[in-house]
Amino acid sequence: MYRGIIQSDPSIMMGKPVIAGTRITVELVVEKLAGGETVDQILEAHPRLTREAIQAALAFAAEALRADVVYPLRETVR
Repeated sequence: MYRGIIQSDPSIMMGKPVIAGTRITVELVVEKLAGGETVDQILEAHPRLTREAIQAALAFAAEALRADVVYPLRETVR
């Protein structure tokens, strides 16, 4: 779903995955959504993005997490 929309090039944003044709990283899109911004707010702030690009960023992030070993976070005692 994200192929052709997400790309990584060492000369752009130090190789971080970005939305093709922009310098907007997948990381930024995910952080904004996690921080509570809506898709509409992100689109308004970044006019070069599309809903499809945001969905592609999420699909890429999900696949990247599937490929990594994820360690459970330890709960801190208060």
